[in-house]
Amino acid sequence: MSKFWDERYAPERYYYGKEPNAFFKSCIDNGKPGKILLPGDGEGRNSVYAARMGWEVYAFDQSKMGRKKALMLAEEHGVSIHYDANELADYSIEVNTFDMLALIYVHLYPSERRLYHKAFLSALKPGGRLVMEVFSKKQFGNDSGGPKDLELLYDLAEIKEDFPSLEIIYADYLSVFHDESFAHRGDAEIIRFIGQKK
Repeated sequence: MSKFWDERYAPERYYYGKEPNAFFKSCIDNGKPGKILLPGDGEGRNSVYAARMGWEVYAFDQSKMGRKKALMLAEEHGVSIHYDANELADYSIEVNTFDMLALIYVHLYPSERRLYHKAFLSALKPGGRLVMEVFSKKQFGNDSGGPKDLELLYDLAEIKEDFPSLEIIYADYLSVFHDESFAHRGDAEIIRFIGQKK
């Protein structure tokens, strides 16, 4: 799978653009800077924005090309980020370490999802927040982005089941117009979720 993403990120242009996801940006802008983990951050648009806003950023992605472009983007903005090129299974997640964890379009098969969501939850400090934006199952068949496999699309009830110990701050299905570069453009069905570790 890393080969797929390396090929996607190989061109000079940034596949999903250089600007952060709008929902993620609003969470960063309204939060107190701390330590943040961004799994699957691709070319770094979100991790670099968080660093620009004063956060201590840790990110990883299976794509070496994604890491390379993320570090280039960080240099372009004069910030530093800790960014590893690792598969989820190979990344060592530190327990009770992060003030925020952001899962922005990190889509996993159900068996992996439950396993890694549990690990991600353990990475949050008490009081830390999980911020999540993903495509819902209603997105299936749309051409505005996202996985083409229904199993990789999410249901809000499943997300709540994966994070039972979080106090839910916000959780909803939304129909939005996506305009995140050419890759995420058009009407889309998404889920946004914010939960706080007790």
